[in-house]
Amino acid sequence: MYISLVWAITGLCIFTTYKFLLWCVNERRIRANMRQLGSQRPMMLREGDFFSLGNLRNLMRADKGYYLPYYLYDRTVGRMDAWAHKPATFYQFLFGAKLIFTVDPKNVQTILATKFKDFELGEVRRKSFFPLLERGIFANDGKEWEHSRALLRPQFVRDQVSDLELEERHVQNMLQALPVNPDGWTDVTDMKTLFFRLTLDTATEFLFGETVGSQLANLPGPLAKFSPVAFNEGDFATSFDRAQRYMSKAMRLDTLWWMAYDDEFRKECRTCHGFLDHYINRALAQKKNPPTIKEPQTTTEGTGPSKPKYVFLSALAETTDNPAELRQELLNILLAGRDTTASLLSFLFIELAKQPSVFRRLRALVLDDFGSYDHPRDVSFARLKSCSYLQWCLNETLRLHPIVPVNSRRAVRDTSLPTGGGPDGTAPVYVRKGMAVEYSVYIMHRLRDYWGEDADVFRPERWDGKRQGFEYLPFNGGPRICIGQQFALTEAGYVVVRLLQRFEEVVGVGNTWQSKETGGLGWLRYGLTLTMSPADGVKLRFKEAKQ
Repeated sequence: MYISLVWAITGLCIFTTYKFLLWCVNERRIRANMRQLGSQRPMMLREGDFFSLGNLRNLMRADKGYYLPYYLYDRTVGRMDAWAHKPATFYQFLFGAKLIFTVDPKNVQTILATKFKDFELGEVRRKSFFPLLERGIFANDGKEWEHSRALLRPQFVRDQVSDLELEERHVQNMLQALPVNPDGWTDVTDMKTLFFRLTLDTATEFLFGETVGSQLANLPGPLAKFSPVAFNEGDFATSFDRAQRYMSKAMRLDTLWWMAYDDEFRKECRTCHGFLDHYINRALAQKKNPPTIKEPQTTTEGTGPSKPKYVFLSALAETTDNPAELRQELLNILLAGRDTTASLLSFLFIELAKQPSVFRRLRALVLDDFGSYDHPRDVSFARLKSCSYLQWCLNETLRLHPIVPVNSRRAVRDTSLPTGGGPDGTAPVYVRKGMAVEYSVYIMHRLRDYWGEDADVFRPERWDGKRQGFEYLPFNGGPRICIGQQFALTEAGYVVVRLLQRFEEVVGVGNTWQSKETGGLGWLRYGLTLTMSPADGVKLRFKEAKQ
């Protein structure tokens, strides 16, 4: 027993010596690289316990309580005040691994644009996204990402994203779920649910040429009409949401992402894949045996041939016969096309319900520019873009409630960020190869140095003459800027116009942001998966306008 103890102590000493020598070698290399790059380390965020486990515990608690963005903001801004330099960039520990966290727009611009090739999404993102989204554009790096981008970008030209006849059909379906009572008001309705169904129907018709009809399918009585597809829309939407919740947990576990996945998650992924495979197999079959081309039909005005209906999948299938490649790209675009626009609309109508004066001003401008609900005029892509106050409202919503509040990149080589290093935070920051750098758009969008003392207030007028820089990134920036940005803004703008033409007043009923304890200005709980949305829905009543 004595000999065993001696061997154990000897082995421990050898191991400790080896680790110490390895640390010395790495530290020498790091210091040499820091001198070469002219950079320093940032400050360390310490939570007062071993490996900052308190930070991890607080992150998990905030995520479970639907206030994670608030926690990140309070923690980061508090450090900025304590360190007397702004904006903050610091080291933090997560599961024992050290990473950099920054909210400095100069650093974020460097990560996303200036030194784009020094950073990538990284292996953790690729592996954790693969079970659902496979190797689509949101998980790819390098040549694979360039291929995905080249494949998808041509499908988002202006002619495609400005098809507002498609949008009008689905807005009308949504309005069937908002019947007006004899007193002129609708029932209290969770508009978040309606917006997610609307964007799912719009996205599937744009992508597949056939809508899943989720809105009509969920209407009561004889109005219900189900789309003849191989998989039920409700199964797909439920599985898609559940799978994203699993993935969001996996991302927070970083290198331990695999611990978040189980058989239930894999079942949800199979349901989502099967749903898309139905459309993909049909598109590939039609490509091999195209239908007989009919004579072009004239428009209703008799002015000439009508424009052929654009189908994203059909156009994409012309570039590849690989079902797996089609599926992975479609899943990524469907995620963006449904979730981001629905969340934007949900947050915007929360703000309009909270501020009746903004609602009234926006509605007056909508009526001036686009006419009444029964007699609309020229609600077009160009006119929506030129309606300044409408665009200000969309911008302000995305500023206060960015759909992706936190993001990250991983360094592929030793590199540096322009600011945040050293004891005073003014030196460049050293970033070691393999190190993760997290940044929070949510916090950047609320920094008073850039947005003023009322940065937490929804004030669309702040956008009058405002130029957008890297302090405002609702659609990312640099080479990976969102290719569907105009599609999302056009769809959201059109829905806002038609709803404000139809209704002259909106009120919230029983929402968390109407809590009596705070005089009607309660805090909004955030549901955070791969994207962010109101956790408790958006319960509203509308008053019909007199035509």
